Amino acid sequence: MNTNQIPAPGPVAVTGAHGKTGRRVAARLVADGVAVRPLGRTTATRFDWGDPTSWPAALDGARAAYLAYQPDLAFPGGLEAVTAVAAVAAGAGVERAVLLSGRGEPAARECELAFLAALPQGTVVRCAWFDQNFTEGAFAEAVAAGVLALPCDRSAAEPFVDAEDIADVAVAALSSGAHAGMVHELTGPEALTFDEVAATLSEASGRRVDFTPVSAARFAELAVDAGMPPGDAGALAHLFGELFDGRNTSTTNGIREVLGREPRSFGEFARRVTGDGARTGRTVA
Repeated sequence: MNTNQIPAPGPVAVTGAHGKTGRRVAARLVADGVAVRPLGRTTATRFDWGDPTSWPAALDGARAAYLAYQPDLAFPGGLEAVTAVAAVAAGAGVERAVLLSGRGEPAARECELAFLAALPQGTVVRCAWFDQNFTEGAFAEAVAAGVLALPCDRSAAEPFVDAEDIADVAVAALSSGAHAGMVHELTGPEALTFDEVAATLSEASGRRVDFTPVSAARFAELAVDAGMPPGDAGALAHLFGELFDGRNTSTTNGIREVLGREPRSFGEFARRVTGDGARTGRTVA
């Protein structure tokens, strides 16, 4: 088998095909002429992480797969679902697979080990906080309202990573057997505090965004008010309480090692999406 091409003839199954990373992975594969099977709760081929009956048909005949668990690997049920889906993928003959993982999360690390045990030829892409969480994710409305309230203090810093870079690395891993069994840990080029993030978003958009530290309990309340299920809101508040203790402040060379270039900066991201917003109606604030 040629290790420099995605295995043929089956398609690449892409979970979370409408999500922040999945849709970017799918778009790159399609642009490269690769057959893609988009997967999600509402796609033609249905895939639901909470419904095991949907997994076999979704992965049947696929020769590669991109797995992005929702809502987060650190949430209850993540390990069991990833372990089972990886086993289904192995049984379906999937030859390459990429698991999207979270940096600094002990529960996510357990999922990575289970994934690689079932699919030794797989690759883990372990990521810092996405840039796009501020414009496409759970915090987009808060940013648009001008107040980013999070359960961490002002000294907490994170090397935010662009989902465009994540997708480039994922496609590289799906396209070459050289990444089998590897863990690529991805960050942006520098760690920023949330005050610095707010200032960058403000400058790029021309609209003021402020960061406000809040308690975990208050954060969970705000998340529920924004429409997040209470269980997910509580789990996310607990996760943030763990992650912003300094463990993820350092940067890595993961993107440079895989792609041979520097990662995109948060400033580049903010300026780019502001320009896109002028044409598409999407803005950063």
